Amino acid sequence: MTDADLLQGPIHAVHAELGATFAPFGGWAMPVSYSGTVAEHTAVRTTVGLFDVSHLGKATVSGPGAAEFVNSALTNDLGRIGPGKAQYTLCCAPDGGVIDDLIAYYVAADEIFLVPNAANTAAVVAELKAAAPEGISVVDQHRDYAVFAVQGPKSTDVLKALGLPTDMAYMAYDDATWDGVPVRVCRTGYTGEHGYELLPAWADSERLFRALLTAVGAAGGEPAGLGARDTLRTEMGYPLHGHELSLEISPLQARCGWAIGWKKPEFWGSAALAQEKADGPRRKLWGLRALDRGVLRQGQSVLRDGAPVGETTSGTFSPTLKVGIALALIDSDPGVGPGDEVEVDVRGRRLRCAVINPPFVEVKTK
Repeated sequence: MTDADLLQGPIHAVHAELGATFAPFGGWAMPVSYSGTVAEHTAVRTTVGLFDVSHLGKATVSGPGAAEFVNSALTNDLGRIGPGKAQYTLCCAPDGGVIDDLIAYYVAADEIFLVPNAANTAAVVAELKAAAPEGISVVDQHRDYAVFAVQGPKSTDVLKALGLPTDMAYMAYDDATWDGVPVRVCRTGYTGEHGYELLPAWADSERLFRALLTAVGAAGGEPAGLGARDTLRTEMGYPLHGHELSLEISPLQARCGWAIGWKKPEFWGSAALAQEKADGPRRKLWGLRALDRGVLRQGQSVLRDGAPVGETTSGTFSPTLKVGIALALIDSDPGVGPGDEVEVDVRGRRLRCAVINPPFVEVKTK
């Protein structure tokens, strides 16, 4: 894919104006960093960062029984939530592989709003359209809305400066108005920090982003790119589709069994996942913290007593811990546990690592 083939978000010109460096992600040209990934990561952990993640998909499932239909398709149980709440869930294939992980917003019994990953939106929409009964509509709205994430300890101050609502529980949302512009404000995020995600209309997004940028600056924060988003989510052990989740990596292997409504009569992939649960997953996601100097990356072999037992799915240098960290799928047999030591083959050099239960740093979303 050439640069000319990449899609651009609604405020691409603003990012260029801010001096962002860009890279392709999910078919989109996205800002990777502005002042530098470490500085942006640190801003999110200590003050506040502002992300443009408008490449994320958006889709609406509507019509009589829409919530019931979505609940019969996706893994998590929408019966656990209601209007004004959001839920992390997965869209699985019949064999239990993951087509995508996404957020479902319960608007009403006849309307569910979905936010899938950028590269998988078309696949999720196609699967839902193919299965939808008569009277239920599935509409791809990928370019109808922007998505901005305000993340960090001072995120509430930023929203209050714009007169936006902040008093909501984690994974809840409020349909608000800012300067005459409708905007959905959600207590969600992908960093492990207290934060919000805002969904304005695509056409209204630049004005809101500039206002947020001013408020973030006043709070001592800065804009942040996908480089910091990746280091932040890796520190939290959050999965990224294509790394920790895929058609070959099941929710159980990726520690996402908590996002499965096991008591539901059915959902896509339910039989295969129930069998995997009964048998025990053949491999499991663990965190690795480097004990030697070095940076871990995706696709590196994990060894125990010199024998391969797994592979890293994501790896980076942790700006918070100042060490190399990774997520890795490791065979269940012979099995490892927290505190065990393994080695990672880093370009022919054995790097000692401690096995940990993710996350690497404290979760502060609540």
